[in-house]
Amino acid sequence: MHYDYLIIGQGLAGSFLSWNLQKAGKQVLVIDASDPNTASKVASGVINPVTGRRMVRTWQIETLMPFAVDAYTSFGKELDAGLIRQCNIIDFHPTPQMKLAFQERLPEESEYLHAAKDENAWRNYFNYDFGFGETAPCWLIDINTMLDRWRRKLKEAGALHEEKFSLQDAQITPTTVHYKDISADKIFFCDGVAGFDNPFFHLLPYARNKGQALIVEIPGLTRDHIFKQGINLVPWQEELFWIGSSYEWDFTDTDPSPAFREKIEKQLNNWLKLPYKVVDHLASERPANMERRPFVGLHPQMPSVGILNGMGTKGCTLAPYFANQLTDFLLQGKSIDPQVDVRRFTRILSRQNE
Repeated sequence: MHYDYLIIGQGLAGSFLSWNLQKAGKQVLVIDASDPNTASKVASGVINPVTGRRMVRTWQIETLMPFAVDAYTSFGKELDAGLIRQCNIIDFHPTPQMKLAFQERLPEESEYLHAAKDENAWRNYFNYDFGFGETAPCWLIDINTMLDRWRRKLKEAGALHEEKFSLQDAQITPTTVHYKDISADKIFFCDGVAGFDNPFFHLLPYARNKGQALIVEIPGLTRDHIFKQGINLVPWQEELFWIGSSYEWDFTDTDPSPAFREKIEKQLNNWLKLPYKVVDHLASERPANMERRPFVGLHPQMPSVGILNGMGTKGCTLAPYFANQLTDFLLQGKSIDPQVDVRRFTRILSRQNE
């Protein structure tokens, strides 16, 4: 069997890349072993235009967010699913200093930050002493429905091999790709944390980062907003809520930790007035990188090998746009944003064979 493209991984990056290439009429094969604990599957699904304690705009959000809204809407129509909905963030100020910082940012960031219309609006649900603000528009993606339904469509089309890809079974030259009894023009690695050990790209500045979240039942809490006070409380699938996340840079395993659960429950007990029940505890390693910019494009010395990876915590925002940009590069020769083009690491990647 010959394909135009092999795509390794069916997370957000691999799903959007395979979707774009199939729409363009290309023969695509996705190779992915189903793993319930990948970063895509345990992510909250939030697109937030303003992030961090300094409440600054997410990089290129003016371009990325409207593109993502259109992409998830279109993808959802093909999958017969509502993948995206507006779900604004109610940001409870944890300290007087944070309230003041929010108020100082309001005139500078009036497009996304908004003062509370009624400071008492949420007192039946939460304890809070310093008021709140709102971040809008924000969007919530149903990632698991998207990945499950696209996986089903790939299988129905014979475009998915459910197995763990092994480079030992591959023969790759600058012009050809062979994997077992399959050949392809190019191979793209959209394989998340597996990229840390990929011999073609392991020299890229990845940064190991662990995230954790609790899945909880909270009867009586509206699902029309995301709530934030140090932690994020996000509507999740099947009437549940996702609560987290951690950003752990120093860890010895990727398992859920009792210390994280204890910390989150303590915060919930102080903040949330409604009863809740923990039903699951998730943990995963993210494909973060030190630059906080994704890796997109073809290997500078091996043009049959490409990458779409390194999305970190912003995969929902970044994947639709840069999968599309990569597709336009492959099919129309359009340029890749130099801030994400993997060729910016040409000197580093040229050392892999030394």
